[in-house]
Amino acid sequence: MGISFVKSSVITPLANKSLLKKWLTAVIKKEGFKTGKIHYSFVGDLELLEINKQFLNHDTYTDIITFDYNENNTINGEIFISVDRIIENAIKNNVSYDNELHRVMVHGILHLCGYSDKGKKHKLEMTAKEDEMLLLKKD
Repeated sequence: MGISFVKSSVITPLANKSLLKKWLTAVIKKEGFKTGKIHYSFVGDLELLEINKQFLNHDTYTDIITFDYNENNTINGEIFISVDRIIENAIKNNVSYDNELHRVMVHGILHLCGYSDKGKKHKLEMTAKEDEMLLLKKD
């Protein structure tokens, strides 16, 4: 059980993996859940686009796709993140690569905890929750 990180066809700068795991586990605990098996895969735009088409019938680029395999009160899932989107969005939002990456990583966890980002109201709630959880992170 636990959180694992896998690089696919892309190079992913991912510093302090043990601290990231502790932080994400703390987020899950704060939300009232137990950490099960969570698998992060870091991919490129084209790979995530294919996943988006195949499993969600969406023909658009995205920064993250989360598959929920939760069991009762235990968080389990697969989270696919496009490193290309992280780089582009970090530049667009004038934030560091690590800041954008961590925001997207916790975004996936929050989806697994039941949060939605469909619609304006839910997007605002999700962003506020991301901000709150980013404050828990110790660099």
